[in-house]
This record gives sequence, C-alpha cells and structure tokens, in this order.
Amino acid sequence: MRRLIAVLLTVLLTACASQASRPPGIVLPPLRLAPAALGQDLAVQQRLVFRFGSHVRELDALLEVDAQALRLAVQAMGRTGVTLQWDGAQLSEQRAAWLPAAVRSERVLDDVQFSLWPAEAVRAALPAGWTLAEHGQTRELSHEGRVWLSRERVNATTLQVRNLADGYDLTIESVAGGDVLP
Repeated sequence: MRRLIAVLLTVLLTACASQASRPPGIVLPPLRLAPAALGQDLAVQQRLVFRFGSHVRELDALLEVDAQALRLAVQAMGRTGVTLQWDGAQLSEQRAAWLPAAVRSERVLDDVQFSLWPAEAVRAALPAGWTLAEHGQTRELSHEGRVWLSRERVNATTLQVRNLADGYDLTIESVAGGDVLP
C-alpha cells in the first residue's frame, strides 16, 4: 500500500521537478502481481513525502487491498489527483486534469507492490537479469549487479523508498488508525 503511494508520489515529483537523471536504457520491470498475492487485506491512510532533487512534495493517500483488488486514492491539498484500481488483470484510473501526464499509474502500482508484496511474489515476476535481495529491513532490486530500487523499513508504520532509476526518494508513513504495513 505504502509502496503504491510511494510510486505515485515519486512520479508526481519527477513530473514537477526539472529533469530526472535517469541513466540511458534503465527501465524498472513491471510486476503486475495479483492483489491476493499480498496474502492479507490492508486498509491504510498514509502521508507521502517525495524528494526529487531539491523539490519536496507532501501528499495524502488511502490504500486498500483485498483478494480481489487494490484501490488507491492520492490527494494533494485536499484535492484528489488520481484514483487507481487493479484487479490482477486490468488497471483503471481516474485522473484530475491538473495531474501531470508524467504520473504513470503503472509505475505507482509497481512501486506499491515492490514495497509491500512478499519477496517470493516479486521475484517470480522479475525478468531475466533482475534480482531481488533482502538484508534485514532493506529490500533491493538490482540489474546486472547495480541497485536501482530499494526500500527500507524504518519502523512498523514507515517505509523509505529510493528509486535510483527515476531519481527520487519517497517516505511513506501510515497514519494512526490504519493497518500496520506487511
């Protein structure tokens, strides 16, 4: 859930920032995991903080996952920017006109799943040349020995995501009253 929000916020920051410093040819692989592969239901309200260069953006998100679907709504300054729904086969979105085109629902979905789904499910979806490693509270996605995406569990309610391919950092903090992140 936090990962999905993190991905969305990351894309928003990338769109708002001047330019990403992406190495040529690096595109993070799509995951497209089934909602049921999370292994539990989840309902979380989150505060997202995106850092892209010197730019910082704070967003609010609501994430719900059950065996049938993942649903995510992201708001900025009280206005809904995007809502996503993923049923394991179809990704649908509703976007506000003011949301930058660079905010891609597919990347948000992948970031959420990278951050929250079990490592075995993520590994099974990776193409050749990509690996997922976990060391304590840190998860890393690498290609040819270089880490391009990482997630660190700061505590039970906070994740720190670093996307080196797109050049952003995302802090995902669950707000009291919601589920603890898996």
